Amino acid sequence: MRILEILSPTSIKVPLASTEKHAALDELVELLASNGLCPDPIAVKRAVWEREVQRSTGIGEGLAIPHGKCSAMPGLVLAMGKPATPLEFGSIDKKPVQLIILLVSPPEKKDEHIQALGKISKIMTSPEFRQRAYAAQTAHELYGLFREAES
Repeated sequence: MRILEILSPTSIKVPLASTEKHAALDELVELLASNGLCPDPIAVKRAVWEREVQRSTGIGEGLAIPHGKCSAMPGLVLAMGKPATPLEFGSIDKKPVQLIILLVSPPEKKDEHIQALGKISKIMTSPEFRQRAYAAQTAHELYGLFREAES
C-alpha cells in the first residue's frame, strides 16, 4: 500500500482554520466531502468522533492520526491538515499537534486500514521527516514530502 494511492493534494489543508480538536476533525471530513471523497460527511464525522472519544489519536511528537470506519465510504481516503498554531489534542505526551492525518475507510477494508495506519506511522517515525512536514507552508509542499518518502 502506498499513501499516495489514497491521498490527493486537494485533500491537504495548510493551514487549517480550526483552533480546536473537534472542529479540526470536522474540517478535514468537510475537505474530503468537498473533493467528492466522502458521500456522507455526517456519518463519517460521527464515526471519527466515536473513535476519538474512546482514546485520543494524538500519538505524540506533534502528530495525530484520527481514523474511523464508516459503511458510507466506498474506499480508503486520507486527509491532512496542519493547524496554523499547534493544537491541543489530548496527546499521550501532552504536547499539542502540528499535523493531523485523518484516515477513513469502510468496515470491510480492515486489513487495508491497518496497513495504511502502519505506513503513515513508519513514514512519520523519522524525526527529520516530521520536522520537514511540520515546517511545510503549503499543501503542495506537504504532498511532495510524502511523494518523496515513498519513492
